[in-house]
Amino acid sequence: MLPVEGSLMQPMYSRMLRCLLGSRKRAAVVVVFWVLIAGLLAGAAPALESVEDNASANLPPAASDSMKARDLVRAQFPGQEATPAIIVVHGKGADAAANAGEAVTRITSVLSETARPHHVASVISTVTAPDAAAELVSQDRGAQLVIVPMTGSLSDKSFQNAVDKVRALAADRAGPTEVAVTGPAGIATDTVKVFSGGDKVMLLATILLVLVILLAIYRSPLMALVPLLAVGVAMRVAETTGALLADAGIITVSSQTASIMTVLLFGVGTDYALIITARYREALLDEADRPRAMQTAVSRTAESVLASASTIVLAMFALLVAVSPALHGFGPYLALGVAVMALVAFTFIPALVLLLGGSVFWPGGVAKAAERSRGTGIWHRIAALVARAPVRVVTAVVALLVVMSAGLLGYHESFNTLSGFRAATESERGQHLIQEEFGPGEIAPSTVVVQSRVDLRSSTAPADIAAALAGVDDVSRVGQHPRFGDDGRTVFYDVVLDLDPYSSKALDAISPLKETAQAAADAAGVKDATVLVAGETAQSADIRSALDRDTTFLVLLVLAIVTAVLILLLRSLLAPLYLVATLLLSFLATLGATTFFTVTVLGDEGIGNRVTAYIFVFLVALGVDYNIFIMSRFKQELRTLPPAKAISAALRRTGGVVSSAGLILAATFAVLMTQPIRELFQFGFAMAFGILLDTFLIRPLLVPAIVRLLGDHALWPARPRHKTPPAPAVAPPAGGTAIPAGRLLRAFTWIAVIEACTWAGLLIGMYFKYIPKTTELGVRIFGTLHGAAFIAYVLLTVLVAIRLKWRLGRTTLFALLAAIPPFMTVAFEMWARHTGRLTEPTPAPRPTPSP
Repeated sequence: MLPVEGSLMQPMYSRMLRCLLGSRKRAAVVVVFWVLIAGLLAGAAPALESVEDNASANLPPAASDSMKARDLVRAQFPGQEATPAIIVVHGKGADAAANAGEAVTRITSVLSETARPHHVASVISTVTAPDAAAELVSQDRGAQLVIVPMTGSLSDKSFQNAVDKVRALAADRAGPTEVAVTGPAGIATDTVKVFSGGDKVMLLATILLVLVILLAIYRSPLMALVPLLAVGVAMRVAETTGALLADAGIITVSSQTASIMTVLLFGVGTDYALIITARYREALLDEADRPRAMQTAVSRTAESVLASASTIVLAMFALLVAVSPALHGFGPYLALGVAVMALVAFTFIPALVLLLGGSVFWPGGVAKAAERSRGTGIWHRIAALVARAPVRVVTAVVALLVVMSAGLLGYHESFNTLSGFRAATESERGQHLIQEEFGPGEIAPSTVVVQSRVDLRSSTAPADIAAALAGVDDVSRVGQHPRFGDDGRTVFYDVVLDLDPYSSKALDAISPLKETAQAAADAAGVKDATVLVAGETAQSADIRSALDRDTTFLVLLVLAIVTAVLILLLRSLLAPLYLVATLLLSFLATLGATTFFTVTVLGDEGIGNRVTAYIFVFLVALGVDYNIFIMSRFKQELRTLPPAKAISAALRRTGGVVSSAGLILAATFAVLMTQPIRELFQFGFAMAFGILLDTFLIRPLLVPAIVRLLGDHALWPARPRHKTPPAPAVAPPAGGTAIPAGRLLRAFTWIAVIEACTWAGLLIGMYFKYIPKTTELGVRIFGTLHGAAFIAYVLLTVLVAIRLKWRLGRTTLFALLAAIPPFMTVAFEMWARHTGRLTEPTPAPRPTPSP
């Protein structure tokens, strides 16, 4: 973090600013330097699209059971590493069966010729494998499947072209039947098409939207172009550097990461530009020399901007603790982009503004631009409202956030990639046909792998295990003949569920499959057998487990990072606690509103399985920026003003620029809603909504009101230099015995500590919800303790409010904060039971009366 003013390093920092921004000529050198860097890297780096990895992001951790099972299948059956395209042939009318059979014959023939697409390895149909007719033909014989294993990488353009050729050939030979190509190969190809169709729209929409907002804010065309040029330079440098690192295998970049990088840099870059240029306009009020005014502006904003960038970068690097590939590979590229953007903001933006001179403020002029930095009338009125009624402000905002978080009652996740496309695709149509004609589980069968130390080919154990698997609930069928590995010690069972293979129930069915196979192997005398399950359902189950683990770690780590940055910036222990509490409230309200809008109103199948983790990391990392900006300014104002006036001054000074920055950041994330992908749509909506909450509720109302209530203690243990007069003592009521204030406050404090500890314990108990006995016991014990502590807490709050009338506002605030954990306890338990993660207790059977 940059040193504060007056430290030993300050002269060195001032000399560096004079070296870079001492004159227009030096500023021109800085601008040329960045342009040259961007150009040189662009010439040396490969295209970002050529190094993107979209496959690994949708896989579970490499060490998971489903990946081990997949590796076993591929090792024992070499052809299994090919990616299958599944052709669904659906006949219509009275001759549906005959038409489907003829179409399959024609399609098999054309895909078996030497002129077939290069990536087609083989064709499996009723023509080439008549023994598999039971699995390839529907019960009414009106539909058939053709399996086309395809070699090559899913991300290669040649592979995608081969899938398109297979689709064209199948459609050409379909005759009167309906044909659709789906399966992993079709889904991967459609995913690339959906993404590529939205990238250009997103970039153009982002540029136009940001430009319009900047023109409205600055009222100057040249000043509005400065942030866009800076973002363009930073984006070019970050993309080319990221492409070089990805090509060297150091980091991974996916299409989703690249899309989020675009909006992130536009939002963060314009935010930093607004903060720096606003302080520059303010400095021009007292300093006519523009280079010196810019040096003052950069010096006074450096600490808060660097704290903001550091928080985002550290939060992105926190994703490296994740074991899920989707999260693990997500952070480094974005951290690189934000770091580059911060460097560009500190150097290129002020240099370009100086280089443009007075024309940057055309047509209004320098004097009018500087005068606008004093703040508009609306922020004076908001500051007056917070100063006049801080208790009512806190009450209203907290109540609104709690109501918004109630949307979490409808929260559940989705692991179905196809249901997340907001555009019609052939692979989705093919999956619907398979579900209708063959059953829901046929689109993604599972493979149960049993590995023994002895040869099982002459044993009855394989048949016993197959019979046990067939009797498991939710199993539709088990393959007629188990497949043996080359050594006979590994047996593979094809198992089809009668559930949607991407549903929560299907994911929950994987563990019973493993347990049943293990029990059957033990009963058959197979000692120390290893049981694994391969397939998309098993992979989704492992992804869910990994994401649950990662989310817990990320929440703790990101909160620790944000708290540490705030402690270093504000030199306070208390301020980071209530600032982080406001961020958590904002996150819960945002996730609740997102769930209500996308799932309840729009009818999405569920929240994308990675979206919640993305929302938390980004919303906390970006939302804290606005707290940093206002609290940093509050700390500066405390040098000359008492706390009450300092927070009002900070709100007036930062209100316009920070609100403009938040509006731009929310607008850039809202552009993600143009993408035809559920995850990006939900993430874009959540980020836009959450940033607007932070911009127009948390930062201008809730945080200043809390600071106003805390007064001299707002930055505890630091105390303001300007001492406020002590409040007069309150005389005890006549005719009665008053409870000693000190004893009441001590009791109040201890009950508050108990409240916090029982709430933490309740969360820990609920975290172990996968162990039913521990869950029920934890919920009941901690719920009882929590309820008792909460009741005692509220009663003491009332007593303190009666005894100490001058603290009524503060105690009311604590009472409101104490009401949040019980509400979240109920919401959490209802959600856990609704999603099946917390099972209802099974009632004990009644004893049968003896005759």
